[in-house]
Amino acid sequence: MNIQFLKEAENTDVAIVVGVFEDNEMTAAAQFLNDTTHGLLKTAIETNRFKGKVGDCISLIAPNDLKVRRIILVGFGQRKNLSHKGLQDIGGHIYAALATTPDKEAVLHLGDLSANSLGKGDIAALIASGILMRSWRFDKYMTKQKAEDLPQLDSFSVITEDPESATEAFKPLRAVAEGVFLCREVATEPCNIIYPETYADKIKSELKPLDVDVEILNEKDMKKLGMGCLLGVGQGSAKESRLVVMQWKGGPSDQQPVAFIGKGVTFDTGGISLKPGLNMHDMKYDMAGSATVVGLMKALALRKAKVNVVAVVGLVENMPGGNAIRPGDVLTSMSGQTVEVLNTDAEGRLVLCDALWYTQDRFKPQFMINLATLTGAILIALGDLHAGLFSNNDELSERLKEAADKSGDPVWRLPMSEDYNKLLKSPIADMQNISNGRMAGSITAAQFLERYVNDVPWAHIDIAGMAWIDGRQLPTAPKGATGFGVRLLDRLVQDHYEA
Repeated sequence: MNIQFLKEAENTDVAIVVGVFEDNEMTAAAQFLNDTTHGLLKTAIETNRFKGKVGDCISLIAPNDLKVRRIILVGFGQRKNLSHKGLQDIGGHIYAALATTPDKEAVLHLGDLSANSLGKGDIAALIASGILMRSWRFDKYMTKQKAEDLPQLDSFSVITEDPESATEAFKPLRAVAEGVFLCREVATEPCNIIYPETYADKIKSELKPLDVDVEILNEKDMKKLGMGCLLGVGQGSAKESRLVVMQWKGGPSDQQPVAFIGKGVTFDTGGISLKPGLNMHDMKYDMAGSATVVGLMKALALRKAKVNVVAVVGLVENMPGGNAIRPGDVLTSMSGQTVEVLNTDAEGRLVLCDALWYTQDRFKPQFMINLATLTGAILIALGDLHAGLFSNNDELSERLKEAADKSGDPVWRLPMSEDYNKLLKSPIADMQNISNGRMAGSITAAQFLERYVNDVPWAHIDIAGMAWIDGRQLPTAPKGATGFGVRLLDRLVQDHYEA
């Protein structure tokens, strides 16, 4: 979509969008339009259930003498509460309102709107980025779509008194949106298209042109390194496993890198511990943790982030083949620690444990953050409203919570302690991959991973409830893959780790 920032509108045959705060407080642009139309907006507000809250919208056919196609009133919430997340949400709602119309071009009038610490350009750019993120679609396999069923909007202008600063502020936001789009794309692709080999090739083709170093390890390479846990998960599949290492070197040469690790189970049947057939098709997105990491690397590279970053994703397919691991098997990880596999459907932690150990051993990072659709238990605990955060480091946790509040990707920290470790005690190996009962499933998964970080500051984010959402509509994402975590981690890096 073409998005531009202007001081004055160039065309009149467009849809006009204006904002109204709660308690019917109009923005200056809305008030001017209301006066021009002899109170049309005020009447529309009074005769509809419009309170000015974020998400409220009214679409009006414009009077003939106004020479515009339509007027859309959008709720801006409370002026004092305008924030990065809130403004992007407003943009998402604007796009949703326009997507149901035949309008090809729309203009949002902001004028001199500023609030809190946000300047005119910041507000314009944040709303525009929300519009952009909500516009993403995945319809490449649809061959019989009717033109009238497709969104028509292809040009959006934001009228602000500071278009220059808005244009500059929008550049990094567009980069992050592009990272979110890549994350959503690979999570949505069917598993006959995205499997370990093709996924690794996709990563290389997307990131190498952006000056990201991409290294692909095959099964032979991983066997030499002793990655028995990761390889064990994939050994039942006809598709070979891969480990992909990405490096962005945007910081000083002597700066320790920060590290992000992602679970990339491109399809998860559960293995021998087979999942129920109902909704198993959703397991194509069990690689969403890796998708977040890949999307983040694209965002950082596009905006030329001044930081050194290493990203590692373990890519496997978990299938119940004749060579698949069985409940009761013992695997030896790269760290040398042994794992008794009680359930082959607790495979993500087996992939991550080798990826984590490899990352800390080779790169000696400042910290490691891993992301994974790791446990169904996190949905029971937090639903689809927060990702679960687990960490061995309070400072890193606080920074992640702060970045979550700013970015709109929410997290909630859960406890870890030595008492939970006891639940993973195995009678024949160094540990079990699950506890013997159903209690504290997400916590014991985190306790398992902690054994492979070697005291490096570390956080585990369980995104099982956030990576793919069908039950409700997010303001800045269509149903399905959300791209969760890209904005969160970009904000963390931007606020604390760039040179």
